[in-house]
Amino acid sequence: MKRPMLYVLEIHLRAARAGKAKQENHTMLMQTHDARLKALREELKRRELDGFVVPICDEHMSEYVGEYAQRLGWLTGFGGSAGFAAVTLTHAAIFVDGRYTVQVREQVDESLFEYRSIPGDSLGDWLNDVCEPGAKIAYDAWLHTWNWVAALEKQVEPAGIAILPAKGNPIDAVWSDQPTPSAAQAFVHGEDLAGRSSADKRAEIAQWLNQNGLDAVVIPALDSIAWLLNIRGADVAHTPVALSYVIAHSDGTAQLFIAPEKVTPELTQHLGNAVQVRGRDEFVAALGEYAGKMVSVDPDFGVVAIAQALRAGGAQFTFRQDPTILAKAIKNPAEVRGHRDAQARDGAAVSRFLRWLEETAPSGGVDELGAAAKLLEFRQANGDLRDTSFDTISAAAGHAALPHYRVDEDSNIAIPPGSIYLVDSGGQYPAGTTDITRTVWIDTPEGSDPTPEMKDRFTRVLKGHIQIDQAVFPQGTNGGQIDVLARQYLWEAGVDFAHGTGHGVGSFLAVHEGPQRIAKPTGGQVGTGQELHAGMILSNEPGYYKPGAFGIRIENLVLTVERDIAGAEGRYLGFDCLTWVPIDRRLIAPGLLSADEVEWLNSYHAQVREIIAPQLDGDDLAWLERHTKPL
Repeated sequence: MKRPMLYVLEIHLRAARAGKAKQENHTMLMQTHDARLKALREELKRRELDGFVVPICDEHMSEYVGEYAQRLGWLTGFGGSAGFAAVTLTHAAIFVDGRYTVQVREQVDESLFEYRSIPGDSLGDWLNDVCEPGAKIAYDAWLHTWNWVAALEKQVEPAGIAILPAKGNPIDAVWSDQPTPSAAQAFVHGEDLAGRSSADKRAEIAQWLNQNGLDAVVIPALDSIAWLLNIRGADVAHTPVALSYVIAHSDGTAQLFIAPEKVTPELTQHLGNAVQVRGRDEFVAALGEYAGKMVSVDPDFGVVAIAQALRAGGAQFTFRQDPTILAKAIKNPAEVRGHRDAQARDGAAVSRFLRWLEETAPSGGVDELGAAAKLLEFRQANGDLRDTSFDTISAAAGHAALPHYRVDEDSNIAIPPGSIYLVDSGGQYPAGTTDITRTVWIDTPEGSDPTPEMKDRFTRVLKGHIQIDQAVFPQGTNGGQIDVLARQYLWEAGVDFAHGTGHGVGSFLAVHEGPQRIAKPTGGQVGTGQELHAGMILSNEPGYYKPGAFGIRIENLVLTVERDIAGAEGRYLGFDCLTWVPIDRRLIAPGLLSADEVEWLNSYHAQVREIIAPQLDGDDLAWLERHTKPL
């Protein structure tokens, strides 16, 4: 064993070398982004434009996008999943919300881009400040919605600023080594997992169209297409979808627009004669084939270019929510069975990881990247993992106070013994999509305890988590109405958390799936007003974050189910838990828990043992039994 003084010295030397390497890498990247910003401005001058808006999205308004669509990251260096930049010939700014306040400052050079915080700072106000009357600000019509353009025009027109679509994306013109879209083949998602045939789903869409006097609906959202046609793909990281478009008709037929190299004989046979397969490059022309027809487009996923093409072809169009969205959110029995199977597999993998972490991290030799890689190894070992469902949040010490922290080579730190570690992760399995957060105590070799403050905050988060898990509510209740249950004990201590309490989850699809959500009904958050229905899956993830010190989040997935209540006047719902991994009892202050809450925790851990123990043996099983003993 190393002598303590030599060990500490080695840690400091290692940190110093890593810090120097990070600084050199940071300097090189800043020079790169400076050159890219200059190249974009030269392209704007060539086009006689005064500015351009750069979002994080693709032509389908996806949350996660292919490498070819990572234009904001290429231009600025920002690696978050939400935000946008605006560039004029003399100014540039990057706009992010509170989740990325720290991250944007670590990744984006302030000498190149001003930091702006949304929703407090608006793009329109910024353009009004930096642009002269008559300025022409362009946008890519394939990357913005109709409502976004209309709202921005309303803000800047009084200042004499014009908002207009670019002819081709200016960034694509200067991004010399831009990746090409994925050529991965699409594949069939079996009916044994989907639970319903594509023909049945298309018939339901046709019924909706006829009831609403519509001839067709354009479906650009990739997960909606995957659900409707019972297909999956590998074109986007973390979400098993294929780059494509669908137009569904009132007679139950549909057209799928997809690159020919993605189509296999098996896929063609699966789709059958009722689904016409056309090249993805034929989509715009096809939108011109609906003259005199009434066509529906989703206002959140249908980009400006789609509406423009429909209008140019003589179609009438109306903005209505994609009819697959609610149907997709309400899981059928086969999807529920699949989710339970995926959660059980995933729970065993995460439990193995937490056992490894508990034994290994106290030595000080585990860093955030290494922990994330090890967790991936445990998930891959079960043989059924297709992808992670999002970038693992592997966050030590102060990094855990950043709810959406994303570790990379520059931010990576060793996990300090005697600290809190938070890991938020998930897997994509053919049977279902998982998402789990566990916050654990990293001990020291000599033994140590969390601070009273840590235990207090962790226990209050746990109490809120239990309240959501045990909630019973009448049919018609929305996520915004039950959000307070997760926060009440934190509020008693004068603290809160800034993210939503829960989001919908797909079935071997998007880990963040609408339309349901549990969150404060403020700030224009989408989904908080959506009525909850039996069959919807949501996350239950209250948290607490002390900047620069530690962060806490406890996340399970729950299934909305009917509750039988004797004498009930009406239909009532509640939640069944789907996620089975021990909750770290070392961080609990037992005196803050009521008898009912202790009973919940003991019952939960008994179910963890019942479901996970048969998959474990040896040291892993012993660890599970130790961590699921009654409190």
